[in-house]
Amino acid sequence: MIKVKKTKLKGVLQIVPDVFLDRRGRFIETYNEKLYKEKGINVDFVQDDISCSKKNVLRGIHGDKETYKLVSCSFGKLFFVVVNCNVKSKDFGKWQSFELSDENRLQIFVPPNHGSAYLVQSREAIFTYKQSTYFTPGIQFTYRWDTPLFKIKWPIKNPILSARDKLGRYA
Repeated sequence: MIKVKKTKLKGVLQIVPDVFLDRRGRFIETYNEKLYKEKGINVDFVQDDISCSKKNVLRGIHGDKETYKLVSCSFGKLFFVVVNCNVKSKDFGKWQSFELSDENRLQIFVPPNHGSAYLVQSREAIFTYKQSTYFTPGIQFTYRWDTPLFKIKWPIKNPILSARDKLGRYA
């Protein structure tokens, strides 16, 4: 079973999967199409991706106008942010942060027109995500992590960034 909770951002969902514990460790079912569709998440995912990063790496804010994502942290701890990047929405610029970790096993369902970003807070972290579209270079939007448009309260002043994330490119 999974528990699905609404967040303060329309269309963004927090998913809590069941964790089965015994003396050997933990077992978590990370995705079951039937269960997710029963909970109203009727998305066909076509691509899975994994990103491995070290402490203080910040990736994002990225997104596009078509892709649904289901994200989680399978190892380590992340400060994860989702931002409404739909310039035509009255909620443009609203954001919410989540702690994702291998301990809490939370998943976040991110709809199109929302950007996401994360900061690695542990020594290393593995970020996993499913996408409803295949990656197509050039169609994503990128905002600088510290753009004044969003006023995100990041728990870091000088993260490790890619060239793309240093510059940002508005939609």
